[in-house]
Amino acid sequence: MMRIVILLGLLLIVPAQAQPPGVFDAELTSNVYVTALTFMAPRIVDPIPVSRMTQWGLQGLTVLDPRLTTDVHEAKLRLLSQGRPIFDTPAPKDESVPAWVNSAISVTIAALGNSSSLRRAGSASIVQGFFDGLFSHLDPYSRYVPPDEAGDDRERRSGRAGIGVSLAQAGATAVVTDVIRDSPAAAAGLRPGDTIMALDGASMRGRGVVSVAAMIEGPEDTSFTLTWRGRDGKMRESAFVRVLVPPETVFGERMGSMLVIRIAGFNEATDTHLAHTLQDGMAGDRPPEGIVLDLRGNPGGLLRQAVTVADTFLPEGLVASSIGRAAAANHIWNSTAGELAEGIPLIVLVDGRTASAAEVLAAALADRGRAVVVGSTTVGKGLVQTIAPLPDGGELFVTWSRVIAPRGWPINSLGVMPQVCTSLGDAAVQRQLAALASGDQPLKPAIIAHRIARAPLPPAAVPAIRGACPAATGRGEDIAVARSLIASATAYATALLPPLPSP
Repeated sequence: MMRIVILLGLLLIVPAQAQPPGVFDAELTSNVYVTALTFMAPRIVDPIPVSRMTQWGLQGLTVLDPRLTTDVHEAKLRLLSQGRPIFDTPAPKDESVPAWVNSAISVTIAALGNSSSLRRAGSASIVQGFFDGLFSHLDPYSRYVPPDEAGDDRERRSGRAGIGVSLAQAGATAVVTDVIRDSPAAAAGLRPGDTIMALDGASMRGRGVVSVAAMIEGPEDTSFTLTWRGRDGKMRESAFVRVLVPPETVFGERMGSMLVIRIAGFNEATDTHLAHTLQDGMAGDRPPEGIVLDLRGNPGGLLRQAVTVADTFLPEGLVASSIGRAAAANHIWNSTAGELAEGIPLIVLVDGRTASAAEVLAAALADRGRAVVVGSTTVGKGLVQTIAPLPDGGELFVTWSRVIAPRGWPINSLGVMPQVCTSLGDAAVQRQLAALASGDQPLKPAIIAHRIARAPLPPAAVPAIRGACPAATGRGEDIAVARSLIASATAYATALLPPLPSP
């Protein structure tokens, strides 16, 4: 059974041998097409016949050689050169994936015999062209990732094999600038400001930070010994085993009476790092008077991680749901009883670059009446992708469900509408804050129109709703707005949406 991963899950794939330019591997190409279309047909959000998807894919031949086109005419799949038929094969009578792929491969082989451009391109470019042609007719997030890029993507999702440190050049030495929480480096006691002295006994002095970082990283499960000088001047040494360390996505900072936590994305470690950062920020004699969750510029990532982060702040109830054609695409995500930072005002900062899983988190906290969202309308990427490995070592990202916020509105296209809009200018922001402080929500009509919207939306409805708070890049003043809301209990309470009924 083919493995399915929601959004950016981890896949381990052994790539097929790369084909040199100018070589066409018909068998491998056929296997890639069959695997892809078999995976896509029952899962794409809106049903599309295999015959149509295959014909869309064959449009990639035209991109590689504009003289060539394909069509179906009188029950035959044809190849044309400058409008003149030069090859045909019977079009399959049903929607059988193998039958349509066999026909597509036959047309492709005939095209190779009539096009030097295709012969020079080879398998990799022909496969890429097929998927480019196919996905140009679907949503903007479904895509094919070729083998070399797929390997890089998998590495980014799971992290690079190393020990979890970032380095910077300081004179002739490399100095630790950051240590990822729960990493081998953190467990061994490495701290920012420590100086890397030697690796496996070889001096690192004068090697340059890029070279030192490359030597620390390496194949997973390999070992080495690191020597470093601590900030206290003492020399230390430890043996390490390289592991996959997800990059840090959570960054906490105390700003006066506020705890500001920036989440840059969602990977396998985001939820635990968020909980630790929150607990650290709450410790001590002076807990914060308010918490700011900064999601500006956050492109998303693992959906389940966003749900778990939402659960950190929410009591039991609905976080999000997804709706698709495949049974496995339909899901309901709930938060569980118990929450951290209960009763402390929570502000969520978003902007026109906040997308995907970050939007799911912002929507849940706003809809459940737990947080006030400040900023501009977000991207509106409320679609869930599932990932399939392909025989060539590439990956297929296929949209298979739509995400629905707790109050029933679709995140896709609409995006999250803030309760305080900062993209309309400073004067408008000050008017909003003054109105909220007096108990009036000036954006109430826009928020109501947004929250009662239901899929499918008429095309004209989306810009009309989003126009009340246009998408824009986050502003430095957003933090000041958050501070004003936290300082005014009336303004904060007025901006909050009423809590949803308990489940």
